[in-house]
Amino acid sequence: MQRPVLVVDRDIPFLEGVLDPWFEVRALPGKTIGVADVHDAVALLVRTRTRCDAALLDGSAVRFVATATIGTDHIDRDYCDSHGITVASAPGCNAAAVAQYVRVALHTLSLDRPGATLGVIGVGHVGKLVAEAGQRLGMHVLLNDPPREAMEGPAGFTPLPELLAQSDVVTLHIPLWPENRDFADAAFFAALKPGASFINASRGEVVDEAALLAARPKLDKLVIDVWKNEPNINRDLLAATDIATPHIAGYSIQGKMNGTTAVVRALGEAFGIDALKTFCVTGVTLPTVPYDIWRDDAALRSHPENFEQLRSKYSYRNDML
Repeated sequence: MQRPVLVVDRDIPFLEGVLDPWFEVRALPGKTIGVADVHDAVALLVRTRTRCDAALLDGSAVRFVATATIGTDHIDRDYCDSHGITVASAPGCNAAAVAQYVRVALHTLSLDRPGATLGVIGVGHVGKLVAEAGQRLGMHVLLNDPPREAMEGPAGFTPLPELLAQSDVVTLHIPLWPENRDFADAAFFAALKPGASFINASRGEVVDEAALLAARPKLDKLVIDVWKNEPNINRDLLAATDIATPHIAGYSIQGKMNGTTAVVRALGEAFGIDALKTFCVTGVTLPTVPYDIWRDDAALRSHPENFEQLRSKYSYRNDML
């Protein structure tokens, strides 16, 4: 009996041989997955580099799309819903890794001073862990998340103008919703406390890079992991940063294991494959070396033209160190 076709981003780890008993697996570079590749496929397992919308999916046999990432902004949910295509993601899969990245950046740049004020914008899976890390470091933590505040009430949240005016460090952890594009704009940076430091490890599109560069003289430290127009990143912004990395804040072994586990289990649920519903990644050895953020910074500065290769060939770290 012919197996159904499954298209997989080849950079989703820990999948070798896992799906072959049930599917004809086509492992392809995520950025190059096209109409011809998915025409006869019943399912896609992707990352952020594959835009899943009408242009890709119209006329295909696809009825299931899963992304091994927290965000789903690369998937047209309205299109999928209206065409009977089930969508799954991996919420929170790499939250601990991103929180580790921020914690290490704070420590590396000596920003984790007890009594300093840390402003966390976006208090989802990642933001909560970042806030907890800041509190453990003895920092005063301010939180801003209007959608969450609307659900939970105003207690514990700070209006954005106040957070920006009071914070010594501001870190962004917001999703890439349409209304969040260029969220950090000229007005945002004008309201930011002079001498504050700024970290973005969410999505590049939530920052107006021209506005950030214009505001650079008023800032202290600048940490950027995510960029507009990846992989063709802004070289002026690269030169202006204190720490610059190639969109790898979430790239821990645990985060990748979580993401792969989530999409495989969702695939099993969608297609009624019991063996996949309880899938677990096994046989993985965790690194014992603490995360060296300067290594990632140096790699990007040395070869910014290799942005995608730096991600796809990344040596996943242990987010518990």
